[in-house]
Amino acid sequence: MAAAVGGYVLLEWLSSIHEYKGVPITPWNPGLGLILAFMILFGARFAVVLFAGAVIAEVAVLRSNLPWAVILGIAGIITVGYGLVAKLARDNLHLDAGLNRLRDVAVLLIGGLLGAVLVAAFICLLLLVDEALDVGDVLVAAGPLLIGDVIGIAVITPLTLRLALHERPLLDRISVRIVPELLLFVAIVITTLWVILVAAGPNGSKLFYLLFLPVVVAAARHGLDGGCVALAITQLGLVGLLHQYGYDASAFTEFQLLMLVLSATGLTVGVVVTERRHAFEAMREVEARLATKEAEAAQAARFHLVSGTATALAHEINQPMTAARALARSAQQLLRGPDADLARADTNLTNLISQIDHVGGVVRHMREFLRRGRPRLSTIHVRNLLDGALALAATQLAANSITVALDARDDLPLIQGDAVQLQEVILNLLRNATEAIVGAQQTDGRITVFARSLDPPARIEVSVADNGPGIPAVVQERLFHPLTTSKSDGLGLGLAIAASIIEAHGGRIWLAAAGPGATDFRFTLPLEKR
Repeated sequence: MAAAVGGYVLLEWLSSIHEYKGVPITPWNPGLGLILAFMILFGARFAVVLFAGAVIAEVAVLRSNLPWAVILGIAGIITVGYGLVAKLARDNLHLDAGLNRLRDVAVLLIGGLLGAVLVAAFICLLLLVDEALDVGDVLVAAGPLLIGDVIGIAVITPLTLRLALHERPLLDRISVRIVPELLLFVAIVITTLWVILVAAGPNGSKLFYLLFLPVVVAAARHGLDGGCVALAITQLGLVGLLHQYGYDASAFTEFQLLMLVLSATGLTVGVVVTERRHAFEAMREVEARLATKEAEAAQAARFHLVSGTATALAHEINQPMTAARALARSAQQLLRGPDADLARADTNLTNLISQIDHVGGVVRHMREFLRRGRPRLSTIHVRNLLDGALALAATQLAANSITVALDARDDLPLIQGDAVQLQEVILNLLRNATEAIVGAQQTDGRITVFARSLDPPARIEVSVADNGPGIPAVVQERLFHPLTTSKSDGLGLGLAIAASIIEAHGGRIWLAAAGPGATDFRFTLPLEKR
């Protein structure tokens, strides 16, 4: 608070020009703007600073001959008037001290204007009562007094608030790129002011609009911070040159009135730009949080899939393990016989190894899918993919006397995908068809697998059809949902997993036909590289 008093007195000393008949009336009052900012930031206790600063400035800077009662009265009017402005703005109108919205800038400027009107009126009334001024003097002095207070608030208060509340210190924000731009702006403003105040002569005020361009550009480029700095530099340059070239009080007031219009324009442009930037930043933050939440949800879903499909994974590896066990038993019997059939035993052992490798691949790829959330892509030959799946299912198909027909050309387009996962989808459809045929005790079981290329869009369609008993209508509606099955001992997870794999590859899977003797599952995979 002591430093604030010192700052107020120093600014009053720097701006003590064109006082009128020894009373504190000047068209430039930066000290008021500084202390008003502190009252908005820290509350009513800084009104004491304004009172003390006004008294000290009147005695030590202006060396006024006014009676002490008048000096204290003037200081009291200033303190009460702007203290009420700060309190109303802070407590009743809920002014955001960071001035991040157009509403806040409007509240500050309108509140400062109303406060200045009241303070100017009461000070003039006090001086009339004391006979320090007569009625004619009041008409002359009221304008500079009013404009000086408002311009001090419009230029200094926003700058002080932004500097005090900015997330990083000022020096941290001055980068190598900003310094040349700042120097260029100063040069442009000084040159423009020189043209207005010196080169243009008496008609210089008509060229004041030239200052709008650099100030508006600074506000548009750097938001409210740029506008505040630009206005402070322009105001200091204006006051300095006006004083340097001996402009009288009336001319000074005229230029300060124009500066007030420029300040309102610069602050408005700056806060609108800042508001939009905050809106964009908020939107990006929301998008980032949404993306994070989506990733977390996807991760949670994958781990939920782990817990919910642990049994399903056992279901997926049960068939190849059963086949591997049967092949191992067969090889064992062949080797133990009196006439060991080494060739058949070797074939069985080779098939057994393939089944075990497939189990390992299923577990490994399932783990990677759950961790990464997407398939591991590689180039796949469709015919080879189908041949591999049929080879793995051959033991179960042969054991149940089910014939298989494959219709897939060798020259089908290559696809991008995870071969093990896609092979698991085909195996799941083959096993479901086999179990349906076996469950119906059919002796003429038949499964047809075909693949073809379609467009547009370019895609591969794969079909697995059987002549089993069909699928009940009540099951069809939720066929690809977990825990939906028509088998008495089924878990209802195989098709749900198959659907998730196909969707992860950018395709879709559906039931094309469900009638007795003509059940047909199909899925498509896109040919475009994803």
